[in-house]
Amino acid sequence: MTTVTGTPAPAALGGAATVRPARRRVAVLPTTALVLGALYCVVPTLWILIAATKSRTRLFSTDTYVPSLDLGLAHNIRDLSDYQGGIFWRWMLNSFVYATAGGLLASFVSAATGYALAMYAFRGRTLLFNTILAGVLLPQIVLAVPQYLLLSKAGLTDTAAGVLLPQLFNPYGIYLCRIYARAAVPDSLLEAGRIDGAGEARLFLSVGLRLMGPGLVTVFLLQFIAIWNNFLLPYVMLTSDDKFPLTVGLYSLLRHGAAEASLYSLVITGTLLSVLPVIALFLSLQRFWRIDLVTGALK
Repeated sequence: MTTVTGTPAPAALGGAATVRPARRRVAVLPTTALVLGALYCVVPTLWILIAATKSRTRLFSTDTYVPSLDLGLAHNIRDLSDYQGGIFWRWMLNSFVYATAGGLLASFVSAATGYALAMYAFRGRTLLFNTILAGVLLPQIVLAVPQYLLLSKAGLTDTAAGVLLPQLFNPYGIYLCRIYARAAVPDSLLEAGRIDGAGEARLFLSVGLRLMGPGLVTVFLLQFIAIWNNFLLPYVMLTSDDKFPLTVGLYSLLRHGAAEASLYSLVITGTLLSVLPVIALFLSLQRFWRIDLVTGALK
């Protein structure tokens, strides 16, 4: 209800005043959920960071979230480096090789498959894409045993190839590359290349890959993290300690720690060091995403 001059009546003002606080109270619920989710992720990381600063004797004798100031982290890193002749750094190198090689190869396979599904029309394309997309729904634990049986018949168990080959086909990466290729690679540019005499392989390598570059950064990062954190497949495939990645190596160290409690500090320190390369990679690749957003806005 309004007055003649157009000013809202007091009843209308009172009604608006009663509606706005209700909306604000409802907004508290998602905010609280987000805060609880952030704490769920941050608290374990904070515990690892603090626990890594404590020496073997202080790890179980001091409060959980009270850091140690006696250079416990430096001593733990030194003890971890001395453990079994520095095998931890061999595990770190193995993880880096597996994740880097697997991420690059899987990104190339995803780019080629996604490019073909996006740019070429052929019979059964939709069915093939839906079948590949269905692979996203399959958990890795279901595929581990069949993959082990197949690779064992090929004599690839306890080898780097046995760890890398199952990682090359990434259904989610193919899905992302198909979407990005459809949006980033114009058909007119490919037609111009065909008129100039370029073959399909040349078009993909010279045109498609370059235009899909920013999107492939995301695919590579996701695959790198997936291989870096993968535990089940290397645990099934590998038996030699010197071929373990960090996940399996730290697990074996933790099993030994069940009989020798002094190794727990080494496991915690190794877990902290294993997170640092992923953080460094994420921060270093952020600029490519920003470039992608800017170029997308300009287009």
